[in-house]
Amino acid sequence: MHPILTTLLRAAVVVVLAVGLFGQVVVIPTTAADEAELFPPYAPYAVPYAVLAVLGVACVQVALVAVWRLLGMARHGALFAPRAFRWVDVVIVSSVAATVLATGVATHLLLAEIPSPDGGMGLESALAAAVTAAGAGASFAMVTVIMRSLLRKATELQQEMAEVI
Repeated sequence: MHPILTTLLRAAVVVVLAVGLFGQVVVIPTTAADEAELFPPYAPYAVPYAVLAVLGVACVQVALVAVWRLLGMARHGALFAPRAFRWVDVVIVSSVAATVLATGVATHLLLAEIPSPDGGMGLESALAAAVTAAGAGASFAMVTVIMRSLLRKATELQQEMAEVI
């Protein structure tokens, strides 16, 4: 992989990690507090949902750290090595964890009797967002599992070629 491309991708990873950290520290807690203040019946849900949102962002950050490591391996031409599987597995596990969190939130929003202002549109939007996040996370996990199997096959083929040469 070209060094300029890996450098640009690593810069993007740093930016996304920083934005995620800002979201975890500032945006999510502030939004939860503001929503509880504007509509007091939300108050019991503010902290649990804020914690789940912070954990969801943390899952993405863990996957980005693994991508950082994989970019380093690609830069040095070592992507087709057995140690790459550990980092791919980290991406898979973190995406499954985020999917489980989103599915739990969607289930709670669907089954719980949460009061909502404005005829429930905020609740319906949150449910749609949680279902979308769960679907996207599940899809990403499945694609990553498929890519992992392709990486395994490529690694095996490279090892066979090394033995022949």
